[in-house]
Amino acid sequence: MPTNKKKTQVTASPERRRELLATAAEVFAAQGYNATTVRRIADEAGLLAGSLYYHFDSKESMLDEILSTFLNELWEGYDAVLAAGLGPRETIEALVTESFREIDRHRAAVAIYQKESRHLAALPRFGYLTESQQTFEKAWLGTLERGVAAGAFRTDLDIRLTYRFVRDTVWVAASWYRPGGGHSPEEIARQYLSMVLDGIAVRE
Repeated sequence: MPTNKKKTQVTASPERRRELLATAAEVFAAQGYNATTVRRIADEAGLLAGSLYYHFDSKESMLDEILSTFLNELWEGYDAVLAAGLGPRETIEALVTESFREIDRHRAAVAIYQKESRHLAALPRFGYLTESQQTFEKAWLGTLERGVAAGAFRTDLDIRLTYRFVRDTVWVAASWYRPGGGHSPEEIARQYLSMVLDGIAVRE
């Protein structure tokens, strides 16, 4: 089994590498990381099991690249929103919309993250998952607190409970969302935001 990661990486074109990672992500999401074998990923990709090692040195490397790519993209979007100087409600709206865009781009990676991040974070290679989660929580709680202070959100809100509700309501969509469906990520975000921010009861 090759162990030189730099040597194996140059054998795959960027397009082929993305294809293999997309295949691996779908298998990890469906079967779970521990239950997935390199042979299963290779079968799904139409390769011999040994051939996959010409592109990646381990299934752990594949998972690392899948998750880090997703989180790097997520934070590029989030950082742009947080730096835009929007009001608290507009920031929440933009963060939710960006979250659905990431589910559209990385649905399988989101599903993996939800299922696997807690135990993966205990491994040295995936320590960045804990840091990302803490930064994510800080951004959302800070925005909600700013909204309460500004009078944009109700003063009786339990900020942490609200954060958990919005977080879970949005990201669980990865379990059913399929790219190319009847609604765009932006349309789904608008519907979610309407329910979360305005409720579903008719106003009198």
